[in-house]
Amino acid sequence: MCKSEFFIWIILWVFSILISTQSFGQDEGANDFLKRYELARAEIEKYELTHGNFIETRNVKMHYLSWGNPADLPLIWIHGSFTNSYEIKELAERISKQGYYLIAIDYYGHGLTPIPSHEVSLYHVADDVIDLMDQKGIEKAVIGGWSRGGYIASAVYDAYPERVHGLILEDGGSVGTNTFYHALEDEELFDFAGKLFEDRVEYGRFNSEFECFKEYVDVTDAGTQFELLAWITQDKDGFWTIGAGLEELFHISTIDQFVENIKNSSQVPLFARSMAQMEPLVIFRNLDVPILILDPVHDVDIFPFESENEKLKIQHSKLVTHRIFENTGHNVHFENPDGFLMEVLGFLKTIEISK
Repeated sequence: MCKSEFFIWIILWVFSILISTQSFGQDEGANDFLKRYELARAEIEKYELTHGNFIETRNVKMHYLSWGNPADLPLIWIHGSFTNSYEIKELAERISKQGYYLIAIDYYGHGLTPIPSHEVSLYHVADDVIDLMDQKGIEKAVIGGWSRGGYIASAVYDAYPERVHGLILEDGGSVGTNTFYHALEDEELFDFAGKLFEDRVEYGRFNSEFECFKEYVDVTDAGTQFELLAWITQDKDGFWTIGAGLEELFHISTIDQFVENIKNSSQVPLFARSMAQMEPLVIFRNLDVPILILDPVHDVDIFPFESENEKLKIQHSKLVTHRIFENTGHNVHFENPDGFLMEVLGFLKTIEISK
């Protein structure tokens, strides 16, 4: 993979979410949009009554979804950047029906969890996960996550190893994020960042949730798309939008900030700094729990860490399982749900037998 390709994923995932921007439909009439919105609002409220809840952690009032029997082996799932707990919804029933208690959290600025007023890091989210476990009476859990969520999962293990049965790391959390960036010269880094920022998507700001939903709903989809409402939140000025405050939290509002996270991470805000400076080789130096690494490989590979993941497997041959998904983009659980489930359920079964 060439260095320019490695940068493509950052901007694409920073300035877009898992919602198509190609079919924002002004073809429906106003009444049709209103009816669709009302159905979506009713459906998400019904879903939340069954699966949604909040807890007060030491940092925030955190929203989460849960499926299954609390008496079963718990799996806590941590989503990627610019998504939320609903990212695992389509697979949740299939996981819980196999005898696992699945909990998916929203961390700061995602879904229904706000960004705290005090400075926070990935390790603060790890604290929130432990608060959740404590309040639910969960002594130990399997912690899993996708992309940035994988790094948070690794932070949970780093800070609270005694609370972790095992880790599931889906393209994130097993190798330092800046591995490839640091190989670039400053001029090359700024040049590539500038080109990528040309594709930046600016989400609109609206006076109501309905107006925002109307703008981004895909009219080619006959369903209510109620999950879209989990992405729509109010910004600090009271407008409804997507991803409110996340550019600031991630410190990626400008090209300079983007580069600063890489070249001068010790001086950036704490949340961005905690991501940039994580070193899994240090975290896993005395590894004593099993890890499943789900490693997608694609022409434009978001985290091209196959060789580093293999080295980690060799270092901890009895604990690390490294599964490569050929011709698969960053999001394995979306692009290859059956393959994702096969590996995850197989891994959970080994945890269940050994615990």
